[in-house]
Amino acid sequence: MSQKLYVGNLNYKTTEDTLKQLFSQYGEVISVNILQGRGFGFIEMATPESAAEAKNRLSGTEFDGRKLIINDARPRADHKPGDRQPGGFEKRGGFRKF
Repeated sequence: MSQKLYVGNLNYKTTEDTLKQLFSQYGEVISVNILQGRGFGFIEMATPESAAEAKNRLSGTEFDGRKLIINDARPRADHKPGDRQPGGFEKRGGFRKF
């Protein structure tokens, strides 16, 4: 069973290949996804043990001039189009018509 990690505080020049090389030292990397221009991404490791090892060894270390923040990735919230969010009209902006 694989394990996904959140990797934050990435240098904007960091590539998926260099991040994969870094994490591969601790086990098989299944996938790497960096959100360009956002400074974070996700790494999927083959086993929870390899993910834990990578997290323990790399969290707080410097990579590409930045100290990495590594946490277990949280599942995405399942929102369907049209679902109402708390706050009602205030979230939409504009004027209310009566």
